[in-house]
Amino acid sequence: MEQTFHMLLYRAYHAQSNYLRPYLGEIGLEIGQPKLINYLVKYGPCRQRELANFFEIDSAAVSRMIDSLEKGGFVTRKIDEESRRSNLIALTDKGYDVQKKWQNHCQHMEEIMLNGFSKEEKICFAKYLSRAYKNFRERKEEKE
Repeated sequence: MEQTFHMLLYRAYHAQSNYLRPYLGEIGLEIGQPKLINYLVKYGPCRQRELANFFEIDSAAVSRMIDSLEKGGFVTRKIDEESRRSNLIALTDKGYDVQKKWQNHCQHMEEIMLNGFSKEEKICFAKYLSRAYKNFRERKEEKE
């Protein structure tokens, strides 16, 4: 089979997903939720729209993930004092705890994935992936 970039990316993504997905259930999370929790750890409480915009997913999908996270005790919704029609999504202590567990698991996955890569290769790989993403973003903006 020809090794095209899209197939290489797909296979790497699929292998990564197969490694990470079983752990989600063990810690009480569902697909897509860890990225929201990581965002909240880094940026603090925010509106649902901010999460949807950052991750380039529709608000309804974010709403479903937040509902599930709230039921699991990982996040809370607080009335936004600046705009009473909006809620701020904030992590609970349980949310912070599960994020630490997820980060440790992801770090282990990265060690497996990048086994045998030099420090310089890791830096270059990260830069290449960032540039590829940037190219897609610029293309999307041109079409808007």
